[in-house]
Amino acid sequence: MQIRFYGAAREVTGSMHMLETEKDRILLDCGMFQGRRAEADEKNRVMPFDPAIIANVVLSHAHIDHSGRIPLLVKKGFAGNVLTTRATADACYYLLPDSAHIQESDAAYLNYKRVRGALTDLTGRDQNEVKKMLKKNGRTDDDAVSRYMDRYGLARVEPLYTTADAEQALTHFAGQPYNHRVTAARDMECVFYEAGHILGSAVTIIRAKERGRYYNICYTGDIGRFDKPIIRDPQLQFAEQDRDIDLMLMESTYGDRSHEPVADMTPHLKQIITETVERGGTLLIPAFAFGRTQELLYAIHELYDNNEVPKVPIYVDSPLATRITRVYGEHPEVYDRQTHSDFLSEGKNPFLFDHLHFTESVEESMALMREDRPHIVLSASGMCEGGRILHHLRYKIHNEKNTILIVGYMAAHTLGRRLKEKGLEYEQNGRRGEAPVMRFMNKEYPLRARVVSLDGFSAHGDKNEMLRFLKESNLRVRRIALVHGEPEQMDGFAQTLKKEGYKVFLPRAGEGLRIRR
Repeated sequence: MQIRFYGAAREVTGSMHMLETEKDRILLDCGMFQGRRAEADEKNRVMPFDPAIIANVVLSHAHIDHSGRIPLLVKKGFAGNVLTTRATADACYYLLPDSAHIQESDAAYLNYKRVRGALTDLTGRDQNEVKKMLKKNGRTDDDAVSRYMDRYGLARVEPLYTTADAEQALTHFAGQPYNHRVTAARDMECVFYEAGHILGSAVTIIRAKERGRYYNICYTGDIGRFDKPIIRDPQLQFAEQDRDIDLMLMESTYGDRSHEPVADMTPHLKQIITETVERGGTLLIPAFAFGRTQELLYAIHELYDNNEVPKVPIYVDSPLATRITRVYGEHPEVYDRQTHSDFLSEGKNPFLFDHLHFTESVEESMALMREDRPHIVLSASGMCEGGRILHHLRYKIHNEKNTILIVGYMAAHTLGRRLKEKGLEYEQNGRRGEAPVMRFMNKEYPLRARVVSLDGFSAHGDKNEMLRFLKESNLRVRRIALVHGEPEQMDGFAQTLKKEGYKVFLPRAGEGLRIRR
């Protein structure tokens, strides 16, 4: 029996690992690479194996860096099931078509730019005529773009997959309850335990039989924090037959650092909201549509209920976040006791309250971008690599009365990482000298808005919480392979684990590991 690491090996995105016995193969996650666009696109398009050889996919949770290439897998020949929790299946119903729409939109835009670039040989009058034909009612005319691509012999940029591909992939999903054993392949079964990361996230135990011997493989997916509201903490008690772990695949996103205590998050958020409103500014929060947005709404709801901050309008400007918030409302069975006590027992929805607005149309979003009165905006994407957040930044980034609040992990080479690093550096230097310049949407913008970071809102456990999961659970772990971490964090966590007496392996992309007793 062996496992091969095809993604999230010494990096944070693209989670994908193949577990292979003599009889069958399953895939643990099938995520999308994120970061530098050209590099990520190239990596995403390559499947390093024939998808037809995979019996089933075991999906830890719905975030796109774990689920985003499932439509491509199906498109290229995968015919099995995607085994995951029910809440994760429901979330993917919205997340994967949204991902496909982004792929299609990006491809259409790049094709439009290629046609525009091919017009340089035309006279000025002819150029203007063609440019007009490429637009219809202010929007790109895809049919016209296609005709001119044929005329000029231009190579088309194809989306990674289409909305139809995503919808086809969803027919392969088979949602399962927690703590329920299910067949994963020939001589393999799996069971999902609560991971505490986001709604539906799971720590998965795969029990495999080879040559008359049983092996247990634990895949943590992304481990959540303890004592956070909404969903339950990471599970620590496992069934007796699942406790002896021959190999644990463990994330290491924050393996070299500690978060702020959960109890400090709401007071810090209170301070940031109050100071921003007193300056007459906008609090702009780039937030993942799934998980982070709902946690922030929960915290702001509490602050508003307790009259602890000025009650300015709050806008969720992300159609996807709006739909995912509905999914949260449909799964109260996974809420923790605090959420039941604070909201459900009083007949209140944690994610619906006065002053909260969900922005759907593009027209509403554009009007909001120009709004100058104090308000709060939560918008995707969380790493500022696309979506409506870019347009809000375009309008707000230059004004020092506004605040950009960073509340989650920003992968290397993303705009979110640059905003965090340059913005915090400018703040630490007393905002002296010229403001740092951010380039996005083909223009440069001075970063005069204030940048604040609250890492405690992260859905990932920090070094101490991951150690707590290992030490306080009833699992007996023989060996750990660290995945889903940048080299610095992974190396730091490996040293910590070795000092605690664990055997640790740090795989590289494409590397295999034979699982032995």
